[in-house]
Amino acid sequence: MLRKYSILAAGFLALVLGGLGGMVFFAPEEGQFAQCRETSVAGGSGAIGGPFTLTDHTGQQVTEADFADRPVLLYFGYTFCPDVCPYDLARNAEAVYALTERGYDVTPVFISVDHGRDTLEALSEFVSFLHPDMIGLTGTEQQIRDAARAYRAYYAVQETDDEFYLIDHSTFTYLNLPGHGFVELFRREATPEEMADRVACFIDNARTGT
Repeated sequence: MLRKYSILAAGFLALVLGGLGGMVFFAPEEGQFAQCRETSVAGGSGAIGGPFTLTDHTGQQVTEADFADRPVLLYFGYTFCPDVCPYDLARNAEAVYALTERGYDVTPVFISVDHGRDTLEALSEFVSFLHPDMIGLTGTEQQIRDAARAYRAYYAVQETDDEFYLIDHSTFTYLNLPGHGFVELFRREATPEEMADRVACFIDNARTGT
Protein backbone atom coordinates (compact mmCIF):
# COMPACT_ATOMS: atom_id res chain seq x y z
CA MET A 1 0.00 0.00 0.00
CA LEU A 2 2.82 2.40 0.79
CA ARG A 3 3.99 1.99 -2.80
CA LYS A 4 0.69 3.52 -3.89
CA TYR A 5 1.80 6.74 -2.28
CA SER A 6 5.39 6.38 -3.43
CA ILE A 7 4.92 6.23 -7.20
CA LEU A 8 2.87 9.39 -7.60
CA ALA A 9 5.98 11.39 -8.38
CA ALA A 10 9.46 10.45 -9.52
CA GLY A 11 12.66 11.93 -8.28
CA PHE A 12 11.42 13.75 -5.20
CA LEU A 13 13.86 16.53 -4.41
CA ALA A 14 15.76 16.32 -1.15
CA LEU A 15 14.00 18.04 1.70
CA VAL A 16 15.82 20.39 3.95
CA LEU A 17 15.94 18.32 7.11
CA GLY A 18 15.73 21.31 9.34
CA GLY A 19 13.29 23.09 7.08
CA LEU A 20 13.21 26.08 9.34
CA GLY A 21 16.26 28.00 8.24
CA GLY A 22 18.02 29.79 11.05
CA MET A 23 15.23 29.34 13.57
CA VAL A 24 16.23 28.37 17.08
CA PHE A 25 14.04 26.27 19.30
CA PHE A 26 12.89 26.67 22.82
CA ALA A 27 12.38 23.45 24.74
CA PRO A 28 10.51 24.16 27.99
CA GLU A 29 11.68 22.81 31.33
CA GLU A 30 15.13 21.92 30.08
CA GLY A 31 16.25 20.86 33.54
CA GLN A 32 13.39 18.44 34.08
CA PHE A 33 13.86 16.63 30.77
CA ALA A 34 17.57 17.19 30.11
CA GLN A 35 18.47 13.54 30.63
CA CYS A 36 15.95 12.49 27.96
CA ARG A 37 17.46 14.61 25.21
CA GLU A 38 20.09 13.26 22.87
CA THR A 39 21.15 16.83 22.10
CA SER A 40 19.76 20.05 23.48
CA VAL A 41 17.31 21.97 21.33
CA ALA A 42 16.94 24.80 23.79
CA GLY A 43 17.73 28.37 22.86
CA GLY A 44 16.10 31.50 21.62
CA SER A 45 12.68 32.49 22.79
CA GLY A 46 10.24 31.20 20.18
CA ALA A 47 7.89 28.75 21.87
CA ILE A 48 6.61 25.86 19.78
CA GLY A 49 2.98 24.78 19.80
CA GLY A 50 -0.22 26.69 20.25
CA PRO A 51 -3.90 26.86 19.42
CA PHE A 52 -5.33 25.39 16.23
CA THR A 53 -8.70 24.36 14.84
CA LEU A 54 -8.75 21.51 12.32
CA THR A 55 -10.94 18.63 11.15
CA ASP A 56 -10.02 15.01 11.84
CA HIS A 57 -10.30 12.19 9.31
CA THR A 58 -13.77 11.29 10.61
CA GLY A 59 -15.10 14.78 9.92
CA GLN A 60 -15.07 16.02 13.52
CA GLN A 61 -13.76 19.50 14.31
CA VAL A 62 -10.95 19.40 16.85
CA THR A 63 -8.64 21.85 18.58
CA GLU A 64 -5.36 21.53 20.43
CA ALA A 65 -7.40 21.04 23.62
CA ASP A 66 -8.62 17.67 22.33
CA PHE A 67 -5.05 16.36 22.51
CA ALA A 68 -3.95 18.03 25.75
CA ASP A 69 -4.77 14.98 27.89
CA ARG A 70 -2.36 12.53 26.27
CA PRO A 71 1.19 12.22 24.92
CA VAL A 72 1.18 12.99 21.19
CA LEU A 73 3.68 12.49 18.37
CA LEU A 74 2.75 15.07 15.75
CA TYR A 75 3.96 15.27 12.14
CA PHE A 76 3.22 17.60 9.21
CA GLY A 77 3.12 16.13 5.70
CA TYR A 78 0.75 15.01 2.95
CA THR A 79 -0.64 11.73 1.61
CA PHE A 80 0.67 12.23 -1.94
CA CYS A 81 4.22 12.52 -0.61
CA PRO A 82 6.22 10.01 -2.68
CA ASP A 83 8.49 8.62 0.02
CA VAL A 84 9.44 10.87 2.93
CA CYS A 85 6.08 11.10 4.70
CA PRO A 86 5.15 7.41 4.47
CA TYR A 87 8.58 6.48 5.81
CA ASP A 88 8.52 8.97 8.67
CA LEU A 89 4.95 8.15 9.67
CA ALA A 90 5.59 4.42 9.50
CA ARG A 91 8.60 5.01 11.78
CA ASN A 92 6.39 6.96 14.18
CA ALA A 93 3.81 4.16 14.12
CA GLU A 94 6.48 1.58 14.94
CA ALA A 95 7.63 3.72 17.87
CA VAL A 96 4.04 3.92 19.16
CA TYR A 97 3.64 0.14 18.86
CA ALA A 98 6.85 -0.32 20.86
CA LEU A 99 5.65 2.13 23.49
CA THR A 100 2.30 0.33 23.75
CA GLU A 101 4.14 -2.91 24.47
CA ARG A 102 5.89 -1.12 27.33
CA GLY A 103 2.62 0.20 28.76
CA TYR A 104 2.73 3.76 27.39
CA ASP A 105 -0.29 5.24 25.61
CA VAL A 106 0.88 7.65 22.88
CA THR A 107 -1.25 9.01 20.03
CA PRO A 108 0.30 9.53 16.57
CA VAL A 109 -1.13 12.58 14.80
CA PHE A 110 -0.67 13.56 11.14
CA ILE A 111 -1.49 17.11 10.00
CA SER A 112 -1.87 17.39 6.23
CA VAL A 113 -0.41 20.44 4.51
CA ASP A 114 -2.20 19.53 1.26
CA HIS A 115 -5.60 21.17 1.54
CA GLY A 116 -6.32 20.66 -2.17
CA ARG A 117 -5.93 16.88 -2.42
CA ASP A 118 -6.11 15.42 1.07
CA THR A 119 -9.80 14.76 1.40
CA LEU A 120 -11.21 13.11 4.51
CA GLU A 121 -11.45 9.86 2.55
CA ALA A 122 -7.79 10.04 1.51
CA LEU A 123 -6.70 10.90 5.05
CA SER A 124 -8.77 8.11 6.57
CA GLU A 125 -7.32 5.48 4.25
CA PHE A 126 -3.79 6.74 4.78
CA VAL A 127 -3.75 6.91 8.58
CA SER A 128 -5.75 3.72 9.14
CA PHE A 129 -3.20 1.79 7.12
CA LEU A 130 -0.29 3.16 9.14
CA HIS A 131 -1.71 2.75 12.66
CA PRO A 132 -5.25 2.10 13.97
CA ASP A 133 -4.95 4.97 16.44
CA MET A 134 -3.34 7.51 14.13
CA ILE A 135 -5.40 10.67 13.72
CA GLY A 136 -5.32 12.58 10.45
CA LEU A 137 -6.07 16.30 10.51
CA THR A 138 -6.84 18.79 7.75
CA GLY A 139 -8.68 22.07 7.38
CA THR A 140 -8.95 25.20 5.32
CA GLU A 141 -5.78 26.66 3.86
CA GLN A 142 -5.74 29.27 6.61
CA GLN A 143 -6.34 26.74 9.38
CA ILE A 144 -3.44 24.62 8.13
CA ARG A 145 -1.22 27.69 7.89
CA ASP A 146 -2.11 28.65 11.44
CA ALA A 147 -1.30 25.17 12.76
CA ALA A 148 2.02 25.08 10.91
CA ARG A 149 2.89 28.55 12.18
CA ALA A 150 2.15 27.48 15.75
CA TYR A 151 4.67 24.65 15.42
CA ARG A 152 7.16 26.65 13.34
CA ALA A 153 6.71 24.02 10.63
CA TYR A 154 7.72 24.92 7.08
CA TYR A 155 5.90 23.92 3.91
CA ALA A 156 5.61 25.33 0.41
CA VAL A 157 3.51 24.04 -2.50
CA GLN A 158 5.48 23.90 -5.73
CA GLU A 159 3.92 26.13 -8.34
CA THR A 160 2.83 23.94 -11.24
CA ASP A 161 -0.30 22.93 -13.14
CA ASP A 162 0.58 19.26 -12.70
CA GLU A 163 -1.97 17.44 -10.53
CA PHE A 164 0.91 15.46 -9.03
CA TYR A 165 2.58 18.56 -7.61
CA LEU A 166 4.97 18.19 -4.72
CA ILE A 167 5.12 20.06 -1.45
CA ASP A 168 8.38 20.93 0.25
CA HIS A 169 8.07 20.64 4.02
CA SER A 170 10.00 20.23 7.22
CA THR A 171 10.22 16.71 8.60
CA PHE A 172 10.29 17.06 12.36
CA THR A 173 8.11 14.98 14.65
CA TYR A 174 6.96 16.90 17.73
CA LEU A 175 6.36 15.37 21.14
CA ASN A 176 3.67 16.99 23.29
CA LEU A 177 2.91 15.95 26.86
CA PRO A 178 -0.10 16.70 29.11
CA GLY A 179 0.57 19.71 31.29
CA HIS A 180 3.73 20.59 29.38
CA GLY A 181 2.82 20.99 25.73
CA PHE A 182 5.76 20.70 23.36
CA VAL A 183 8.84 19.14 24.98
CA GLU A 184 10.93 17.63 22.18
CA LEU A 185 11.34 17.19 18.46
CA PHE A 186 12.67 14.17 16.61
CA ARG A 187 14.61 14.33 13.37
CA ARG A 188 14.40 11.85 10.53
CA GLU A 189 17.54 10.04 11.68
CA ALA A 190 15.85 8.76 14.84
CA THR A 191 14.95 5.07 14.70
CA PRO A 192 11.69 3.67 16.14
CA GLU A 193 13.63 2.19 19.05
CA GLU A 194 15.40 5.47 19.80
CA MET A 195 12.13 7.36 19.65
CA ALA A 196 10.41 4.88 21.95
CA ASP A 197 13.25 5.08 24.49
CA ARG A 198 13.28 8.87 24.54
CA VAL A 199 9.49 9.25 24.60
CA ALA A 200 9.29 6.81 27.51
CA CYS A 201 11.95 8.86 29.31
CA PHE A 202 9.96 12.07 28.81
CA ILE A 203 6.74 10.47 30.03
CA ASP A 204 8.42 8.98 33.10
CA ASN A 205 10.02 12.30 34.00
CA ALA A 206 6.74 14.14 33.50
CA ARG A 207 5.04 11.72 35.89
CA THR A 208 7.66 11.97 38.60
CA GLY A 209 8.49 15.65 38.11
CA THR A 210 12.22 14.89 38.18
